[in-house]
Amino acid sequence: MMIRTIYSVLFILLLLFPAAGCKKDQPPQKRPQAQKVRPAPPPQPEPVQEEVKKVVREEYEYNPRGRRDPFLSLLATAEAKPARKKGASPVESYDINELRLLAIAWDKDRPYALIRLPDNKTYTIVEGTAVGLRGGKVARITPDAVLIREYIEDYRGDIKPRDTILKLHKGGE
Repeated sequence: MMIRTIYSVLFILLLLFPAAGCKKDQPPQKRPQAQKVRPAPPPQPEPVQEEVKKVVREEYEYNPRGRRDPFLSLLATAEAKPARKKGASPVESYDINELRLLAIAWDKDRPYALIRLPDNKTYTIVEGTAVGLRGGKVARITPDAVLIREYIEDYRGDIKPRDTILKLHKGGE
């Protein structure tokens, strides 16, 4: 019980202590107040000038002249095909890669080969026949292939032989 009385005395003292420190003689201090600001008059609307905006449609047209094909590899160099010779045989008017070997026949003395051109015409060739756009000649005809030798200028300007072999396909087309 004694503890209760001590707590109640302390509680009463705490309530009276802040009141004892206040002086009633001094008038309360006024806080400075901001001056009232008059609202600015609303801005006068400027005369409205209607601007007509013209929409210009830009058109683009791609002109491929003088440009490379964007779908070709930058690393691969295109080999230029020589122009077709005037007065040359039809076999000399196409590149060797465009020829297709159809058949090989043997005579007593020499072999013959039957080739098809891209225009679906067939021609018979023998060893020594000029073939292709680059002046190639049939070097040898074997039972299953035809060897064509061309002399081509490389990147240094040296002329080197290039052999192309047309193989006979086994079975039907």
